[in-house]
Amino acid sequence: MEDREYQAAISATAIRSNTLVVLPTGLGKTAIALRVIAEMLLQHPRQSILILAPTRPLVLQHARSVTQYLLAPPPIVLTGTVAPDARTDRWVPPKIVVATPQVVVHDLAAGRLSIDSFSLIVFDEAHRAVKDYPYVTIGQAIQDRPIRVLAMTASPGSRIERVREVWHHLHMEKFEFRADTDPDVLPYSHAIQVETVLVPVPVEMRHLGIRLRSVVARHEQTLRRLGHLGASDASRGELLRIGEMLDQQIARARVRKDDSVGALWQARTAQAMAMKALHAVELAETQGVEALRQYLERQAVASVGKGGALRGFAADPEVVEVRRQLESLDLEHPKIATAIRIVQEELKSHPQGRALVFAQYRQTGEALVSAMRETAPEIRVARFFGQASHDRDPGLSQKDQIAILDKFRSGELNCLVATSVAEEGLDIPSTDLVVFYEPVPDEIRTIQRRGRTGRARTGRAVVLIAAGTRDVSMNRASASRERKMKDLLELVEEESRTGTMPAPRVPSVQRQIEDYP
Repeated sequence: MEDREYQAAISATAIRSNTLVVLPTGLGKTAIALRVIAEMLLQHPRQSILILAPTRPLVLQHARSVTQYLLAPPPIVLTGTVAPDARTDRWVPPKIVVATPQVVVHDLAAGRLSIDSFSLIVFDEAHRAVKDYPYVTIGQAIQDRPIRVLAMTASPGSRIERVREVWHHLHMEKFEFRADTDPDVLPYSHAIQVETVLVPVPVEMRHLGIRLRSVVARHEQTLRRLGHLGASDASRGELLRIGEMLDQQIARARVRKDDSVGALWQARTAQAMAMKALHAVELAETQGVEALRQYLERQAVASVGKGGALRGFAADPEVVEVRRQLESLDLEHPKIATAIRIVQEELKSHPQGRALVFAQYRQTGEALVSAMRETAPEIRVARFFGQASHDRDPGLSQKDQIAILDKFRSGELNCLVATSVAEEGLDIPSTDLVVFYEPVPDEIRTIQRRGRTGRARTGRAVVLIAAGTRDVSMNRASASRERKMKDLLELVEEESRTGTMPAPRVPSVQRQIEDYP
């Protein structure tokens, strides 16, 4: 392992104090954690070390790093695949345990482990320590205990309230932040060339979108008539807010046995149908025909024997007509051909290179993999999805995920098509190209995706944008939030240095250990 001055300096702080580390991807957060772990093993040989990561592939990656770099007993890996009864003996200290946070909160609640057995807890992807995520519950369990905490992330978010939540939930004392332009980091940074490619939407898909937008407009008009929406068209966020507000009003009206419940339910149904139609518009314009076809088929099947928004949306004349047109429409979104061309060009110029294509939806990912295998045999591609089963897709087992990543690292595969499971932390150092099938408005996810390249050498990130669609505003929003994040990190640094970090203004919805049966 290379000895880097900035890693040594950050580690020294983290050994003395609970520390939040914000470091760009590819600059060695894992190396910092290993330094701290090694020191804590020396200082507290009878206590355990706990490393937490949000996904099973990331848990296994940390376990590999511990095995490779530390002269210590092999780590114990605990995820949901290990039965609860089989976990009890594995918590007995001293151990290095790498686990998902869900396992920890369940075993704490069941009395299978004592939080006092740990001298150090490492929270990887610490930006998740907000709201009711299990990191928050673990943070409550270690409050006022002499346990060192190391929290690490590449992207804490663009809102100061979120960073303050993480800070207080994990009991931080020090803040260590490095930008890739800082003098001690610059020699190890690799540039990432970011491009956007505007893709025209075929007229057939635009016509489908127009029909579906008329469904959205009709239900927005109902919301206006009932006093829940202003004159302008509603965004997805606005519709979600209206839905939450209506749920609260319906609950209160039921308690009071108020006559307004009927009108509120009418508004809630209109909101739900507008949301479904808006999602269908986005699929038609930014994803493709197959994604839209499968979505509408699922809605039709789910509506059988049901009422309300489910039945109303599936039976809407415009939706029925869109489904009819889809039966004879043999057309895919030009983003698929564009993504394949970009990957082909990259691999032609770098024959030993690797490419990673991110897609929001599994259906789109499957379409990409199928098209690559049919039209571009030089692209040795596999899908990299999560373990959860969606509809007829059983997902990938933990064993399958490990095998795919090993093949990608070795070069047996030179392209992965992935969903969000590949966003966080996975160490794939030879990835030369990352393609975003669609932009994501969340700055954390954008940084995580882009950070899969430029780790070992100069990288390239390409964002595909369907012209004249939601893609355009999503890309703009992501860039704006990234700029805000850079500004707020300076504020966090000042608040942490002066000890003036205020508590979050809005209390989080937090779960207690007892909430986990």
